[in-house]
Amino acid sequence: MTTRSVRSSQLKARRATKSLDDNVAGVIPLAMKLMKIPGPSGQEGRVSKFICAQLRRAGAPAQTIHSDDAHRRTPIQGETGNLVFKLPGTKRGPRRLLMAHLDTVPICVGSIPVRRGPLIVSANPNSGLGADDRAGTAVVLWTALKLLRNNLPHPPLTFLWSVQEETGIHGVRLIQRSLLGRPRMGFNWDGGAPDKLTIGATGGYRIKINVHGLASHAGGAPEQGISAITIAGRAIAELDRTGWLGLVQKKNRMGTSNIGIVRGGHATNVVTDHVVLRAEARSHHPPFRKRIVKKIEQAFREAARTTTSAKGKSGRVTFDGSLDYESFQLDEKEPALLAAENAVQAVGKTPLRTITNGGVDANWMVQHGIPTVSLGAGQRNQHTLDEALDTDELQTACRIALRLALYE
Repeated sequence: MTTRSVRSSQLKARRATKSLDDNVAGVIPLAMKLMKIPGPSGQEGRVSKFICAQLRRAGAPAQTIHSDDAHRRTPIQGETGNLVFKLPGTKRGPRRLLMAHLDTVPICVGSIPVRRGPLIVSANPNSGLGADDRAGTAVVLWTALKLLRNNLPHPPLTFLWSVQEETGIHGVRLIQRSLLGRPRMGFNWDGGAPDKLTIGATGGYRIKINVHGLASHAGGAPEQGISAITIAGRAIAELDRTGWLGLVQKKNRMGTSNIGIVRGGHATNVVTDHVVLRAEARSHHPPFRKRIVKKIEQAFREAARTTTSAKGKSGRVTFDGSLDYESFQLDEKEPALLAAENAVQAVGKTPLRTITNGGVDANWMVQHGIPTVSLGAGQRNQHTLDEALDTDELQTACRIALRLALYE
C-alpha cells in the first residue's frame, strides 16, 4: 500500500468516525434490550442468541461467528460458551480485541430498564439493572454493527463476549484461544466511567473448607461430641484477632480475605459434625496472597486440633483451593494503554489510570498473552438494587470504542 493510499484510508476513517459520532444514541435502546434479557452466570444463552441475530442482520457471515465450549468445563455447567465474532482487516495493522462479559449477577434477573432523565434504572424495585455488564456488551456490539453497516475501513478485529465472569472469570480462563486470531492488544468494557482505564487488578484465590467434628446428642451427651461450628467459630475469631480477616495489612503488604459462606447442621438437638465454608484471599502481590491463604489454613487446623470431646477426640479440616485469577499491572508504555489513552483524549476526556481490588476479564487475557485495558461504560452502583446507567457516558464509551476499532 502506498503512502498516498494509506493517508486516503486514514482520512476516510476519520470522516466516517466524525459522522458516526452523531449517531451514538442508537446504543441506548440496544443496551435497554440487552439489560431486559435475563442471563446470570451460566444462563447467558438468550443474550448470546440476541447478539448473533443482530450481527447476522447487519450482514456478518455465519462463518465469522463462533461459540466455544468453555461452558462445558466451568464449575457451573452453562448454556453457552464465549461468543467470538472475527473480522478480517480492510487495512493493515495488528489485530485488536474488543470485549465485554455477558453475564449479570443474580440480583439483576427481572430487570425492567426505564429512562429517568440522563439515567437508566430498573423499574422493578426488587431487581438490579444489569448494566454490569450489559452496557459493556452493548458498546462492543454497537461498534461491531457500525462497522458492518457502514463498511468502514478497519484493521483485523476480534469481538468477544465472555461468559461466567461474575463467578470467577471462568469463561475467559477457559476460552478457546485459537478462535481469537492472535490479537496484539485488548480493550475490555466493564464497570465505571468511560475515561477510567483499569491497568491492573488483584489476584484472587478461593478456598472450600470442610470442617469435620463428631455428632452427639446435644441434650443427653453434648460433651461426647465435637462441634464443627465451634471449630469454625474459633478459627474465624483467631483470624479476626490477628488481622488476617477482612482488610489485611502487614508491614508494606496489603490484601483482603473473607469467609463468605457457612453451611452446616441439621437440628438443634444434634452437635453439628460437618460445616462447609467458602473463603477467598486477594492481593496484588502473589506471595502475600499465598501467605494469607496459609494463615487461614493454619487457623482452621489449630482450631480443629484444640477442639476436643470428653474422650480426647479432636476435629479435622480439609481444604480445596484454586486460583481464580492472577494479579497483573500493565507497563506504563504498553501500546494498548497508550492507544486507549489516545482514544479517550480524542473524545475530549482526560484518561485516568486505575488499579482495582476486584478481578476483571483482563486478568486472564493478560495471562493469555493479550495486554488488555478495561474501560467503563457508565455503570453506577453495580451489584445493587440502586444500579444505574449514565446514558451520556454510555455514548462516550461508544465513541472511544469506535476510535479504537478504527485505529483512530
